[in-house]
Amino acid sequence: MPGQLLARGVCRHLRALGFVTVEELVPGPGLRVDVMALGMKGEIWVVECKSSRVDFISDQKWQGYLEWADRFFWAVDADFPTEILPEGTGLILADRFGAEVVRMGPESRLAGARRKAVTQKFARHAASRLQALRDPGVPLLPE
Repeated sequence: MPGQLLARGVCRHLRALGFVTVEELVPGPGLRVDVMALGMKGEIWVVECKSSRVDFISDQKWQGYLEWADRFFWAVDADFPTEILPEGTGLILADRFGAEVVRMGPESRLAGARRKAVTQKFARHAASRLQALRDPGVPLLPE
């Protein structure tokens, strides 16, 4: 899937910036972020990967992700028409091998209680994925 390849490149780049990442995390009902990143100082970034204009236009829930992150970014490939992306959002150019932050998403710091809840979701999601890799017979816990 093209979006998953973009996510891989994004995760590699964020790792180089000192972030750890998880993919397809459910922060709240009806939402599933492509990439959530957790920085060394507890900062939380959400990155939505869009592989085409149609993929972007069909996503009507992206604004719901803003309340779950300190910064929000779109990740697209070099052929994506970036002029259709909303103002006031971050931009990452990516491919399956890596990425580059072209425009930093504006900061909107999470409240302490929300940050704690998101960080716990992140940790449980990551631990559940790791356990499933180490023991494929164990089902993932519901999110």
